[in-house]
Amino acid sequence: MKPAETDRAAASRLQALLALLQLASPALPVGGFAYSQGLEKAIEDGLVRDAASAERWIRDLLLLSLARFEAPVWLRAFDAQARGDAAALAYWNDEALAARETAELRAESIQMGSSLRRVMPALQLAPPALDPVAYPIAFACACAQLGIDREAGLTAYLWAWAESQVLVAVKSVPLGQQAGQTLLFALHPALAQAVQTAATLDDEALGSATTQFALICARHELQYSRLYRS
Repeated sequence: MKPAETDRAAASRLQALLALLQLASPALPVGGFAYSQGLEKAIEDGLVRDAASAERWIRDLLLLSLARFEAPVWLRAFDAQARGDAAALAYWNDEALAARETAELRAESIQMGSSLRRVMPALQLAPPALDPVAYPIAFACACAQLGIDREAGLTAYLWAWAESQVLVAVKSVPLGQQAGQTLLFALHPALAQAVQTAATLDDEALGSATTQFALICARHELQYSRLYRS
């Protein structure tokens, strides 16, 4: 490869990295800070009470739920967007929304997906022609349009989810900031494992049965006092 071509390739990789960092940033105005995905209720019920139990809760959700359904659906949406397959994209969007365990979790995915769709033009991206659009589908579409490596994009998506969960634990357990960073670092192997698992599952293997998580989320809707919407 000629020096000029090498420079262009390096610049392209850098631009893709910068775009991915922006998509995964908590400053992106999609409203993720408003949701705990049931963790607030798990804390109130004493299931999560310290850094160790918070790490266990987040890791279990990551590996037993997200890695086995949401993450592989994300990859399928990415591939559908990359090849311009609108029918497949709509199919996986419907699957993502239908699989939400509670009304609040479904509303969360739709609200965040719609918010990201509104942000996409500012990033010079074409919003997906889906209404409503699930947040993981919108994120996958953005990554595909930006030419981001699919596994890198999924890793960033799962990282943003894990970071959000850790911040809920930091505020509500509560944990100190240093404990939160230690917890997040400890989740690195699980994040890598989740990406690897998602990439190996075929369509017939998709699915999870996180019953306690679903019940906690449903009960969170009726929690007397709460900081988070779900």
